[in-house]
Amino acid sequence: MPIPTTAAHIDAADLRVAYAECERLARAHYENFPVASRLVPARMRPHVAALYAFARTADDFADEGQRTDAERLRLLDDWQNRLHACVTECVADDRVFLALGATIRACHLPVSLFDDLLSAFRQDITTHRYETWASLLDYCRRSANPVGRLVLRIAGIDDPALDRSSDALCTALQLTNFWQDLDRDWRNGRLYVPLDDVSAEGARTSDLDDRRMTEPWQRVLRRVAGRTQLSFEAGREVCDGVRGRLRYELRCTWLGGVRILERLDRVDYDVFARRPHLGAGDLGALVLGTLRWDARRSRGGVSTTGDARPRDAGRDVPATKP
Repeated sequence: MPIPTTAAHIDAADLRVAYAECERLARAHYENFPVASRLVPARMRPHVAALYAFARTADDFADEGQRTDAERLRLLDDWQNRLHACVTECVADDRVFLALGATIRACHLPVSLFDDLLSAFRQDITTHRYETWASLLDYCRRSANPVGRLVLRIAGIDDPALDRSSDALCTALQLTNFWQDLDRDWRNGRLYVPLDDVSAEGARTSDLDDRRMTEPWQRVLRRVAGRTQLSFEAGREVCDGVRGRLRYELRCTWLGGVRILERLDRVDYDVFARRPHLGAGDLGALVLGTLRWDARRSRGGVSTTGDARPRDAGRDVPATKP
């Protein structure tokens, strides 16, 4: 497959090596949704891998290792400088940015969306609690939503309605990851559940220290899961609005996220006992659900994955527009 580039002075062999490195990074990390999978059209796959390698590495700067906050921020500043430089400069031994620069030029990607991602990664270093649902959605707007919009641009799609639906889907996936990782995040000093929801249900953070899933915390998580379900529902439009293999990729992504949200409800959100996740045993159901997508009814509490729909989803919680 030819490697796309618009810069004549880039050596094609160097660029192939750069994209291969990005694909290696993409395969090396686990997420709720497949990245650069075989469902993504082949022409898009190197570009999606370059995007993911950029974001994954920057996220690791913010989260991984034993660095000080100042060191993490310096690394992100350098990453941003290299981002802006790669649009016009090509450095063969800087593989991620060699590939990313070629992708930005070939697909006419807005650099501002990459800047939004870096803004969220910096916030991971400085902000460990969220007072309100609105403040959490603002974080998701920069930490998750740019990825969906960039994938649409890589596919050649620039449609405001699909952008909004993509935002809803990406936000829902991010939120689902927060709820399934409540235990791990708390042990790392972070809490993404909004504090006003915690207070409203009378939950105590000391129970998280004791790794106890109490009834107040179950109510809190059921409350935020209901909002997350609404965001998933708003994210269906983009799964139907794109064409070709990308449509199946997004539908599989949507189904995987909803499946985890439903499993959280089935275990009463007790992530201390077991963290719900997807495994090889889910593949058949996801493939079948993707192929039967048009025949399914998803209204009125009918399950979309074969698991139970979250109890109280949508009750006493406002609809959101991420």
